[in-house]
Amino acid sequence: MTVNSQVLDYIASEESFLDKSVIIKEGSMDDWVYVILEGRVKIKKQTSRGLLTIDTLSKGDFVGEMAMLKQGSTTRTASVVADGPVVLGLLDSVRLTKEWEAQPTRIKKLISNLIQNLEEATKKAADMIVASR
Repeated sequence: MTVNSQVLDYIASEESFLDKSVIIKEGSMDDWVYVILEGRVKIKKQTSRGLLTIDTLSKGDFVGEMAMLKQGSTTRTASVVADGPVVLGLLDSVRLTKEWEAQPTRIKKLISNLIQNLEEATKKAADMIVASR
C-alpha cells in the first residue's frame, strides 16, 4: 500500500521507532493521529490473560484516528507497538480538527456511532479469543 499524496499534505513531522517500542499505550489520553510511512505496527488489546494482538498494520494505514474523531477526553482503546523499525508521519491535529469540526453534525454522529460499534466489536472479539484459550 502507498501513502496517498493528499495524506502527505497533513504530515506535520515524522517520528522513528525501534522494534517493540510502544507508540500508543492503551488507556492513555493523547489524541495524536499517525500514518505509517515505513514498517509495520501491531495493535494490541489488554485482556485478562495479557496483551492480545488484534491486528497488524503497515504502510499507508492510520493509527490513533479513533481518539481524534471521538474528541473530548477519551482514552486509547488499544496499544500500538512497533513490529520492527517503523517511521510514522504525525498528522497536523489542528488542521484535522478544524476540518472535522466543519463537517455536518449528522456525519459526525454517524462516524461516532461507527467508532463506538467498532470498539465494542473489538472488545467482544478479544473476549471471545481469551475465553477460547
